[in-house]
Amino acid sequence: MQLRLSEKHASRAAELPWRVTEAMRGDSRPSPRLRNLAPTGAAPLPHTDAELERLLTMVRQGLRNGRTVSIGHSRDATSVAAADAFAAAWRERGFHVSAVVDWPEDAASWLRQARRLTAGAPDAWVIAAGVEGFVQLSRRLVHSTDWTARRTFAFGSLAEPRCGVLAGAEVLDGLRGATRDGKGWEVCGGEIVLGAD
Repeated sequence: MQLRLSEKHASRAAELPWRVTEAMRGDSRPSPRLRNLAPTGAAPLPHTDAELERLLTMVRQGLRNGRTVSIGHSRDATSVAAADAFAAAWRERGFHVSAVVDWPEDAASWLRQARRLTAGAPDAWVIAAGVEGFVQLSRRLVHSTDWTARRTFAFGSLAEPRCGVLAGAEVLDGLRGATRDGKGWEVCGGEIVLGAD
């Protein structure tokens, strides 16, 4: 059902911020959810010390003067452990974690998790996740929040070619992370570039 606004209400709606008017009209953009992407059930490999140290360095260098990160992770045990390890190491260095948010690999929309992850405008985001769930969440983040991949850092589990392809054009461009052997990677043009700083 499409809501039609009277002339009086349409003129008032024109004065409101875009997101409010879209909610009033019903957001006509297609859902960001990929309907045919089934979770594989395969958990990421456990993170390594080299991966964690490289990721900590990358985030600190990427933040410049920022101190606050929000951490997101899949619900599998290895992603939880990686997120916990990053949070502990980040706090030990005197920095702040504004939120730690988990999400399922399959959900109706991932909207609640997207809003929690971006609440409070953190300086950066750190992700420990499996590909399928994060691809779905990233599409929701782009669709419904002010999140940007360019301020997001991830463990090596997301350094897979299908990650950028599944997410879609430009969704993950700028996402950076660390590999298990402590090297950097980045998503550029939907492709993973290894050796990036």
